[in-house]
Amino acid sequence: MKRTLDTLIRNCTAVTVNETFDIIEDAIIAIEAGRIVYVGSAAGAPEMHSRETLDAGGGLILPGLVNTHTHLPMSLFRGLADDLPLAEWLNNHIFPAEQAHIRPETIRIGTLLSVAEMLLSGTTTCCDGYFYEDAVAEAVESAGIRAILGQGVIDYPAPGVPDPSQNIAVAVDFVRKWKGRSPLIQPSIFCHSIYTCSGETLTRAKQAANAEGVRFQIHLAEAADEAQQAGLPDGVTPVIYADRLGLLDANTIAAHAVWTDAADIAILAKRRTGISHNPESNMKLASGIAPAPAQIRAGIAVGLGTDGCASNNNLDMFAEMDTAAKLHKVRAFDPTVMNAKTVIRMATVEGARAIGLDSIIGSIEPGKAADLVVLDIRKPGLIPLFHPESHIVYAVKGSDVRHVMVAGNLLVRDGRLTRLDLDDILDRANAIGEEIQLSNGQPKSQV
Repeated sequence: MKRTLDTLIRNCTAVTVNETFDIIEDAIIAIEAGRIVYVGSAAGAPEMHSRETLDAGGGLILPGLVNTHTHLPMSLFRGLADDLPLAEWLNNHIFPAEQAHIRPETIRIGTLLSVAEMLLSGTTTCCDGYFYEDAVAEAVESAGIRAILGQGVIDYPAPGVPDPSQNIAVAVDFVRKWKGRSPLIQPSIFCHSIYTCSGETLTRAKQAANAEGVRFQIHLAEAADEAQQAGLPDGVTPVIYADRLGLLDANTIAAHAVWTDAADIAILAKRRTGISHNPESNMKLASGIAPAPAQIRAGIAVGLGTDGCASNNNLDMFAEMDTAAKLHKVRAFDPTVMNAKTVIRMATVEGARAIGLDSIIGSIEPGKAADLVVLDIRKPGLIPLFHPESHIVYAVKGSDVRHVMVAGNLLVRDGRLTRLDLDDILDRANAIGEEIQLSNGQPKSQV
């Protein structure tokens, strides 16, 4: 290999998450034009020259984490209304706060706050759905993270869409504006749920997504009473209803999918619909425990997601992995359920498959995009190291991330953001938080 490459990463153990889950000690990874062109042991590597060499310091390197479901601007509502049932939390607190405080500028700051948190904790791709998604996309584009971004559709007046009759038109306009504009951003249409959107709205939105060739997102089977909220006949589950409307196919991602029985799982598997499993949010809102192991056994692409910061309250995918692994073990009374490799796949290549990006990201292999995370393991909580995959799930925290790369660009170097002014983002987010507190009659924050 005589050409000069862009970047060589040396002195690391590579957790490739390829088909055989190869773990390569003393690995070297070569990157050119944003893609991986070589990965293997340094001892057997050909002679290579690069414009930059990144010494990983003996750390672990793994594919960038994929957050399959979140609402980026909702970082501004972190901790606003905790310890409440889902319906009360949503209708009495979140929806009113959105109406009062969500506008393009707050969307931009909330998005940047979330992107900063994700990058610093190793997430390189997210699947987002919210309102004023054009402002979300502009912030995401400036930050350099990879994303699927869905304009929200709901049958009520919403931020940026005061006339619900225009909800799908606004979503289509967003898709057309952003389709093909950035290699890192794919626009999408996001219907909130079957109980906030009519059957007609759901069908038209899905048809619009199909016509534009983009992904369709929806919260589905999240709550035990969802069928009742949507006014469905007895025996008709949310999944059956969605299927009858033609919403379920390989270009749909169903967030949560908690209340899915064997028949529902069979439908989702047959339709090749991806699922975003959100254990921490589901636990916090007491929505239930999704049958993720059964969904995986059925062949469904099940990724991990944090949900928004208003219901989690963080975007740390390492924490989500740890929770997912342990929650299902204790539910099944079986310590072998959701083993470390399975959960890492959910956070990387299976998450990528769930959102239709597995040909591009999710593993460290030649031809894949150079979306990579380097972990610093020279820390008391990470020594000694016997099994890298176990460490990643049960010991690593987002704060252990040292470097983050997206499409070959270092967005985090030595634990610091390279494109974003973190202090400015924090100051602006705090100012918005104080505005929210004062409007709710709460005392001003001392932060």
